[in-house]
Amino acid sequence: MKFETTPAFDGDWGRLTEAERALFRAVVRGEFHPACERHRTQPTAPWPKKLRVKDVEGARGIWEMTWSFSGPDGRATFEWIVIENEPAIRWRRIGGHSIFGDP
Repeated sequence: MKFETTPAFDGDWGRLTEAERALFRAVVRGEFHPACERHRTQPTAPWPKKLRVKDVEGARGIWEMTWSFSGPDGRATFEWIVIENEPAIRWRRIGGHSIFGDP
């Protein structure tokens, strides 16, 4: 699945530790990406409970995903977009709970 990032995500990414980046990459590759592929073909298929994917309150069209429950808290926001006529993900923010101030 294709994706792009926002400048806010890129700035947030730069503040993560290398260990946090590695964990995020592993979760996206191992769990989030396969779940997105399922969602594309089966929109009613549930997201993995471990990822806690849900709508962000008060931000229509923006979703959140929890990629780490242990310190530090790891969350990311995203939205569905289209790239080259295919569903894709735009990563908007990444970090702790504070990203919800401007998801």
